[in-house]
Amino acid sequence: MSILGTRVLRTEDPRFLTGQSIYTADLKDDRLAGALFAHFVRSDVAHGTILSIDTDDAAQMPGVVAIYTADDLLMLPSPPTMRPTETKMNRQPLATDTVRFAGEPVAIVLAETATQAADAAERVEVDYDFLDAVTDPREALKDQVLLYPDVGTNVTVQHGFENEPDENLFDGCEVVVTQEVLNPRLAVVPLEARAGACCWGDDGRLTIWLSNQGAQNAKREIALQLGLEKDVVRVITPDVGGAFGAKAGADVEYGIIAAASRKAGRPVRWTEYRSENMIGMTHGRGQIQTLTIGGSKDGKIEAYRIDILQDSGAYPRSGAMLPTMTRLMAPGVYDIPRVESRSTSVVTNTTSIAAYRGAGRPEAAAAIERAVDLFAQEIGMDPADVRRRNFIKPEQFPFQTHGGANYDNGNYDGALTMALEAAGYDALRAEQKLRRERGDTVQIGIGISTYVEVTFGGDRENATVEVHPDGTVTVLTGTSPHGQGHATSWAMLVSDQLGIDIDKITVLHGDTDLIPNGGGTGGSRSLQLGGVAVMAATGDLVEEAKKRAALVLEADVSDLQMDARTQAVVVKGAPGASVALAKLAEDEPLSAYRVWNGEGQTFPFGAHIAVVEVDTELADVRLRTLTSCDDAGTVLNPLLCEGQRMGGIAQGASQALYEEFVYDEYGNPMTSTLMDYPFPTAADLPSFNLVTQETPTPRNPLGAKGIGEAGTIGATPAVQNAIVDALSYLGVNHVDIPANPQRIWETIQRANTK
Repeated sequence: MSILGTRVLRTEDPRFLTGQSIYTADLKDDRLAGALFAHFVRSDVAHGTILSIDTDDAAQMPGVVAIYTADDLLMLPSPPTMRPTETKMNRQPLATDTVRFAGEPVAIVLAETATQAADAAERVEVDYDFLDAVTDPREALKDQVLLYPDVGTNVTVQHGFENEPDENLFDGCEVVVTQEVLNPRLAVVPLEARAGACCWGDDGRLTIWLSNQGAQNAKREIALQLGLEKDVVRVITPDVGGAFGAKAGADVEYGIIAAASRKAGRPVRWTEYRSENMIGMTHGRGQIQTLTIGGSKDGKIEAYRIDILQDSGAYPRSGAMLPTMTRLMAPGVYDIPRVESRSTSVVTNTTSIAAYRGAGRPEAAAAIERAVDLFAQEIGMDPADVRRRNFIKPEQFPFQTHGGANYDNGNYDGALTMALEAAGYDALRAEQKLRRERGDTVQIGIGISTYVEVTFGGDRENATVEVHPDGTVTVLTGTSPHGQGHATSWAMLVSDQLGIDIDKITVLHGDTDLIPNGGGTGGSRSLQLGGVAVMAATGDLVEEAKKRAALVLEADVSDLQMDARTQAVVVKGAPGASVALAKLAEDEPLSAYRVWNGEGQTFPFGAHIAVVEVDTELADVRLRTLTSCDDAGTVLNPLLCEGQRMGGIAQGASQALYEEFVYDEYGNPMTSTLMDYPFPTAADLPSFNLVTQETPTPRNPLGAKGIGEAGTIGATPAVQNAIVDALSYLGVNHVDIPANPQRIWETIQRANTK
């Protein structure tokens, strides 16, 4: 029986649960002996010209060794990380003339202890000439306050403007509905904030330890920041306590601590405080969407348009390009004949936007699923029936959408049917009807979301598998785990072919000297690329083992086979004639290296049914249940898959109910601590009801699609739709998220005055 597809417990968990894990702040390495501790002086204004930086008092504080500003450190400006964003919107690692958001680093303090560095940073005085700030992307679009006067505009990139909008897009539609939808700015809030430690060797090489999602990408970015050849930089990734897309590269702070270490001639450590993390680490989402949907009164959707205004923050990063993914996935699971999308990304005096669990795909699902519910409400049809009426059918795959995606396969109706049955949809509607008839204060709402997303199976990843003479195995992978369970999953793939117990298989990652190439982890790419690379490399190792065994056994290679039960190569039909894998590794290393070139993107999908209770007097919302069917193709380990699904659902529901990072009109962050930025604990969420459907993709040998972001994509619109559904009997057709008590109360008051 194969180990694949079974509920194998995570082999990495005992180390994490018993405090044996090593995070960047925990590092004990001789190379870091005598390290100084860094603390950043950050701008407390959103937009201003730096007139002076006075470090005299701070330099006299106990333990302070050095304070550096931009003039002291040799670094290069960081251009926008993705093209074709406006290339003149560069970022100086330490601000030089202008600060553009509250939290931007302007100086770095090095001291003997972290407390001394933080205390001294408070004494650095920065004098600013205040400039007007713009925090609303709609205002930024007017170009009345410019972040980059030399550029002449706040627009950093536009897509879909090659042609004029089709004025006839909705011709013939019996019903047309338009709605502005907010996808709020979110703080990422990983359990472990950003952290780094670095030292310079006598050979001039930099070794830097980072909490990140991909050491190889971080190495490339740090080399660019410091103007170094890539080979001069070594990046090592210790354990990582959460990332969610915001640790995908090397933030400027990492380059700054490296430059400061070189200048001071001593190793440097940096671990940011939570308040720093909230304002300095990239945020997510931040889209304003204008949706228009049209169709017939019998529920056929005939046209859909989405116009996107993307907040990029002060310095364009990957967030400026997120609308490309939103536009790609705009039609969702529906066969819509006419689709049109455009996007504009603008800079504002706020923290930069970058990838956050889903990176453009949750925004697409939120838009189309809100639009479908608006359409269903307008024509008076059950939202489940409208969805079924418009699904892409299984026999239509592979399917080229009008968003530009080539879907591999899907069974959208099957997922919805399973989710509705598991949720008890008919009984829920009956309960809702009864509560409304009684005039109950607490009403229930049932929200549906059917989604499809894209996961990145279309590039490449590498793996090395080596068997040692003692019977153990080492796997080197270019992926980078931060909670997903790669050590268990990759060991399962090796064990399945070699028969070696997973406890004897060690998975290594995140060291650019050991593994020079790799794409890291993001976009739910790991299993379908990194996992397939491990599986393929293991297969190559078996072939090499058979060649060596042929010499030992004096047999033809074609007569040999791998016997996983005995971890040996055997002669077919003569199991007594065999040689162990470990024996074959004694004279020279028995290993194989494989680069797996992906065979195309894959498209996981699913259906979520959310049930909320809304107290119409207290304006309070509670998520009662959430049922999901998330189809990610072949499931390697159901235990790990369920964990990913539950984590994603929690984050998606949290976005709908609680989370929003807010700035005031002057650019002051108003939600910069966990006292002000709400998100749920386990006590605030119900147990999720997970049902399973597997539709293997033909685009990789495992049949696997990504699962890491699916829950986040499906849950948010399901919960939002449920809240609107609970209030729809009052005449409410939309509630912006997060649906906090203030928004709910205001919505009810508006409905009562109609």
